[in-house]
Amino acid sequence: MAFPHRPDAPELPDFSMLKRLARDQLIYLLEQQHEVDKLYKVENKPALSSNEQLCFLVRPRIKNMRYIASLVNSDKLAGRTRKYKVIFSPQKFYACEMVLEEEGIYGDVSCDEWAFSLLPLDVDLLSMELPEFFRDYFLEGDQRWINTVAQALHLLSTLYGPFPNCYGIGRCAKMAYELWRNLEEEEDGETKGRRPEIGHIFLLDRDVDFVTALCSQVVYEGLVDDTFRIKCGSVDFGPEVTSSDKSLKVLLNAEDKVFNEIRNEHFSNVFGFLSQKARNLQAQYDRRRGMDIKQMKNFVSQELKGLKQEHRLLSLHIGACESIMKKKTKQDFQELIKTEHALLEGFNIRESTSYIEEHIDRQVSPIESLRLMCLLSITENGLIPKDYRSLKTQYLQSYGPEHLLTFSNLRRAGLLTEQAPGDTLTAVESKVSKLVTDKAAGKITDAFSSLAKRSNFRAISKKLNLIPRVDGEYDLKVPRDMAYVFSGAYVPLSCRIIEQVLERRSWQGLDEVVRLLNCSDFAFTDMTKEDKASSESLRLILVVFLGGCTFSEISALRFLGREKGYRFIFLTTAVTNSARLMEAMSEVKA
Repeated sequence: MAFPHRPDAPELPDFSMLKRLARDQLIYLLEQQHEVDKLYKVENKPALSSNEQLCFLVRPRIKNMRYIASLVNSDKLAGRTRKYKVIFSPQKFYACEMVLEEEGIYGDVSCDEWAFSLLPLDVDLLSMELPEFFRDYFLEGDQRWINTVAQALHLLSTLYGPFPNCYGIGRCAKMAYELWRNLEEEEDGETKGRRPEIGHIFLLDRDVDFVTALCSQVVYEGLVDDTFRIKCGSVDFGPEVTSSDKSLKVLLNAEDKVFNEIRNEHFSNVFGFLSQKARNLQAQYDRRRGMDIKQMKNFVSQELKGLKQEHRLLSLHIGACESIMKKKTKQDFQELIKTEHALLEGFNIRESTSYIEEHIDRQVSPIESLRLMCLLSITENGLIPKDYRSLKTQYLQSYGPEHLLTFSNLRRAGLLTEQAPGDTLTAVESKVSKLVTDKAAGKITDAFSSLAKRSNFRAISKKLNLIPRVDGEYDLKVPRDMAYVFSGAYVPLSCRIIEQVLERRSWQGLDEVVRLLNCSDFAFTDMTKEDKASSESLRLILVVFLGGCTFSEISALRFLGREKGYRFIFLTTAVTNSARLMEAMSEVKA
């Protein structure tokens, strides 16, 4: 299901311009000033270079500064003088310069910036490749990356024209939006008079919907990410997939024709599709048998190379499917999915809690057990104190006391919380509602943030109809709605919000949902006159996920686009999944 777009679907913008811009800037920074002749990876060992000039291309991270300082200081001790250049990407932070100063090398290095903040991973997917954004902002409250997001949006509007319609939800979304608007005003005139290529932009904070990111993924691309980890649009398939003794790095995007047809498919349909594909391929090979010399020559020069390439990709994806199946059978995936669905629907909570206890007891995986506890907590609006204490104690006994700080992080982020005595669902909702509507209280202060972070998931789920009521079996071969990305059990909350706002072209009629999301101060709409926007551009929607988005959400919105005649483009701080989310919160590094 490559989701063949309707004939009237709008064309996607050409993002190759972003790559060219970034490349030209880097060439300028490197070649003209530095004459690079060898590249080394920044890692915890000395760079064995005899060059008189070292140039470091790094993320603005403290550990990178310490690494550079140790190299420069060891050169000093050896009495060696060289020139050092540090290029920060996507931007330079004051904190990094402070570390260089503390280490006594600030005067020895010169610093530059490479503003490469948008990496096109696919025709419709841009990533800022900032996995740390999630922890920095949603746990530490560090706002340093918001300016990077604003700059990236400014670059997009400079290249592809202004966005006539802007919507957003979340505290971070609102800050990024306001900062971006300030940049637009400062450089007023750059996009004036330009025809917009993209009609709508939607900014969304990850903490508006933690539930979707915590669910196991069952579309093919999501499962590949959960099983093998997709990094920067490519995946390392090990010997168990390649059927050889070597691992292979494979680029996963629309250019891989086999992958493009199965990426958005529910996993239960993928094997059938691949075996049919294999039969078709064999039939094309078999055509050679009755050919004369001229036909054979044409076949070899025109078709054979393409068939061989398709054959190679086909066997890789069949290998990946077999490997996923083996792992999932070993983990009893069906039982896990059943528990997740029960949590989403609010049924058999005691049985689900017992399943999680058993999961912890058997030490299946510290990250997986944490994920299930968080899913239970968010769907139940916090755990009752007895369950919270019991699960936490069992977890620390099973996986070790070093995880204690992780629990503190999860509580602060609102991922794993304990209900205060008397905090039934309705009591919490009425408290939040009083807080939100009481104008004298002004904006919700941080003192109330733990209360404001209550998820109210059940009430939101009911309001937005996130759990489809289905008569009989849900047909995963012919999906009826976005719930297919979770086997028909649940429509991703983030995607439903986007669908509802686009339908209304505003937040009108969604006040109650916004209140339950604790976002009354952070839901915004900005519409400009649409006279310059073509009807084609008004069907192009850029969705910006702050804190990461999952492949399940991408598949769900691609499906929605096909149904409604839209095309979605995704911009995310990084692609995420449940394991990455938990690892970002964990104080115990794997």
